[in-house]
Amino acid sequence: MLEGDVAQAVAGLKALDGPDILTQGSSELLQTLIAHDLVDQFRLWTFPVLLGHGKRLFGEGVTPRALVLVKAVTSSSGVLMATYRRAGDVDHGSFEFDDPTAEELERRRHLSTG
Repeated sequence: MLEGDVAQAVAGLKALDGPDILTQGSSELLQTLIAHDLVDQFRLWTFPVLLGHGKRLFGEGVTPRALVLVKAVTSSSGVLMATYRRAGDVDHGSFEFDDPTAEELERRRHLSTG
């Protein structure tokens, strides 16, 4: 059990030689850890259901950070299990391919000819 300043306690644990620190199910703790740059990896499970309500995983005030996908597995029931690691600052730019696919070039040609 952590006591006192949670971010300071977790930073102290991370400095020790030991097993990985895992947390699950606490969006409030997660917000604190993200705010203090203490999360090295996110394991996100996406379930194929729409429930209409829920908590935001990344709340207001979270500093934008880039992530890189390091693993993704889909279960037989369609649950997507993705693992992301930190990748530094967000690189603002385009989602466009450097080299458009043949399908994209055809789409652009079609749009330009009306």
